[in-house]
Amino acid sequence: MRDDVARLEGDRPSVAELEDRAFELRSKLLHLCGTYEGAVHIGGDLSAADIFTALFHYGLRVDPHDISNPHRDRFLLSKGHAAVCMYIAMSMRGFFSYEGIVDTYGQLDSAYGMHPCKVQLPGVEASTGSLGHGLPIAVGMALSGRHRGDAHRVVCLLGDGETGEGSVWEAAMAARSNSLGNLVAFVDRNRQLMTSHAEERIAFEPYPDKWRAFGWDVVEIDGHDMASLVKAIDELPAPDSDRPTVVICETVKGKGVDFMERNLAWHAGSLGAEDLQRALAALEASRQKETV
Repeated sequence: MRDDVARLEGDRPSVAELEDRAFELRSKLLHLCGTYEGAVHIGGDLSAADIFTALFHYGLRVDPHDISNPHRDRFLLSKGHAAVCMYIAMSMRGFFSYEGIVDTYGQLDSAYGMHPCKVQLPGVEASTGSLGHGLPIAVGMALSGRHRGDAHRVVCLLGDGETGEGSVWEAAMAARSNSLGNLVAFVDRNRQLMTSHAEERIAFEPYPDKWRAFGWDVVEIDGHDMASLVKAIDELPAPDSDRPTVVICETVKGKGVDFMERNLAWHAGSLGAEDLQRALAALEASRQKETV
């Protein structure tokens, strides 16, 4: 058992190294968007890229060479349309190759679909994409782990738009009612829906207070600040605690590419050769600006 757990710990990269990996993740994401003929959910992928990096390269206790390790943390992507960003983050961790994603993404029978499928891709914990379903599944997994006396965490990434679904709040109530301190939700709070900005259609605010009212510990951070993400992960309560935690990550849809940021037209799209070079140049300029 000790060897199984030790393999899950690994060496944790520094904040600077994580920032480099997040930049690499965004670059690879743009390259895929420039080679795939169909639409990629690029806006929400870019807003969640730092969160994916922090989780798969720092926070989650997982071993890409032992994906069935019973002591592993479980990760569920409730905002399943951001699957390609998850695939790339996992490939960078060593679960599979980036080239395999690029070569087959979105094709018939590909393991890399627009939404994740656990049957097609080992290492994915649950097939998701129908919004509002990920947190209820995560609650079930966390409750099962609690009954078995397991020490792992169940981590679920949601988009803020999908938290307009009633099933999310039923799950939130069940999590607190069952004292699931082993459950952590990260919310990609980019404040945009598919065709509108959040408050134009749904009154989310006061958003953190809604989670507090359901009995959750609430952490609010800048979801693009890697040091804040690392701190939030380091300060999570122990899995045997009795209150679930939600980390609300304030993000920008299309982050890193100026002509995509907060632009409703880039909820999903594709990049031609000229647009790809423009996007990569914008990403590089954004990185230089942040490091000055």
